[in-house]
Amino acid sequence: MAKRITNRKDDYSQWYLDVVKEAKLADHSPVRGCMVIRPNGFSIWEKMKASLDQMFKDTGHENAYFPLFIPKSFLSKEAQHVEGFAKECAVITHSRLQSVDNGVEVDPSSRLEEELIVRPTSETIIWDAYRNWIQSYRDLPILINQWANVVRWEMRTRLFLRTMEFLWQEGHTAHATEQEAVEETLQMLEVYRVFAEEFMAMPVVTGVKTESERFAGAVDTYCIESLMQDGKALQAGTSHFLGQNFAKAFDVKFQDQDGQHKYVWATSWGVSTRLIGGLIMTHSDDNGLVLPPKLAPVQVVVVPIFKNDEQKTLVLEYAAPVIEQIKEKGITVKLDDRENFKPGWKFAEHEAQGVPLRIAIGPRDVKNGNIELARRDTLEKNIISAEGIAGHISELLEKIQSDMLEAATERIASQTRHIETYDEFKESIEDGGFIYAHWDGTAETEEKIKEETKATIRCIPTNGDDSPGKCMVTGKPSSRKVLFARSY
Repeated sequence: MAKRITNRKDDYSQWYLDVVKEAKLADHSPVRGCMVIRPNGFSIWEKMKASLDQMFKDTGHENAYFPLFIPKSFLSKEAQHVEGFAKECAVITHSRLQSVDNGVEVDPSSRLEEELIVRPTSETIIWDAYRNWIQSYRDLPILINQWANVVRWEMRTRLFLRTMEFLWQEGHTAHATEQEAVEETLQMLEVYRVFAEEFMAMPVVTGVKTESERFAGAVDTYCIESLMQDGKALQAGTSHFLGQNFAKAFDVKFQDQDGQHKYVWATSWGVSTRLIGGLIMTHSDDNGLVLPPKLAPVQVVVVPIFKNDEQKTLVLEYAAPVIEQIKEKGITVKLDDRENFKPGWKFAEHEAQGVPLRIAIGPRDVKNGNIELARRDTLEKNIISAEGIAGHISELLEKIQSDMLEAATERIASQTRHIETYDEFKESIEDGGFIYAHWDGTAETEEKIKEETKATIRCIPTNGDDSPGKCMVTGKPSSRKVLFARSY
């Protein structure tokens, strides 16, 4: 099976698509730019969703659901917002079809009085609702999250990383003060950082976007950025301080304790199924998918090895209590006792699908009281005693999780450089990776760098090099280095 996966060094883009295919994560759909998420892929998303959802609830948020369709007039109420999304919107103009000789066509008499937009994001429809929910300071804060799908009419798409329709969560909160809203924005950025590093084992840099890279309608956009194995950056999540822009656009006011009417302060924040793409490109290898145990739908797979019914009975009876002990530790374990499939084929399949640990048990193992244990991340195999196996596996899964984060951290560190001159920058960016360099803070210089090198400022890091210097391009004063990279 591994031979069906292109070597990363030969063709990274094809390698990525091969891993998605061989791990049975997703397929292209009949609709250009959309995808069918297969059970293996959706199970990873469910694990991500469950973990994030609990983190949201632990920080006081509640789930709700808002309509898929947005009146066109809503998008025009916030000028920056409509400008940012106008070219990505799918527009519904008619409400029905009619039969014709060769099938169906749009019924011209069903044209809508006002066109509807298939949501690219939900700020407008949500703030229309908040206008009805908020009258007094007693109604604040509102801390809402929505799990949903959105549509953005992308021209260049790639499974998980950029699709016309994708799944995500979007948080939308309303506050009485600016300070509360800023604190919320930073709190959710930290939630995303913790999730990326502790669950995905994917190291990230946190920071604020430049003005040109902000979310449409935001005052400030904060992000988590990670670096994939090919040296390109991936924006993995964003948290936006929206100020009072949407409150003013939708006339959302509250009466404070002094009886004065004021506009509320807002945030929004989100991550999407793009995280699955990030997971693939952070950890996977030329044999297929590699999953951190915390997000693996199946953490341990047991493959019995036998040649006849007698051996099958012997091995399965030996494996049964081993499996039960592992389950009692809260570990997800699967017995692969399919017949008509050779053990080697099963090994390759589970390897391609990223199962963190594989147990193989044959007649000799039964005789010796052992099992064969194989790690997916390092491909190490060991023969160990079956006695106390559940505790050993529990500890090993924790070690795999931490080892994967450490390996990714070391890789990113090796692909990170600090440079001082523009010539050095232009040469260095060809090798990919994160580059820290001084920038004079102007949009003109930022655009010049983008046009000439295809690199963008990923963020102004929260914890970066804040020593003053000179812009690598213009020589003008710079208060700190910013993070550059080519990106997805």
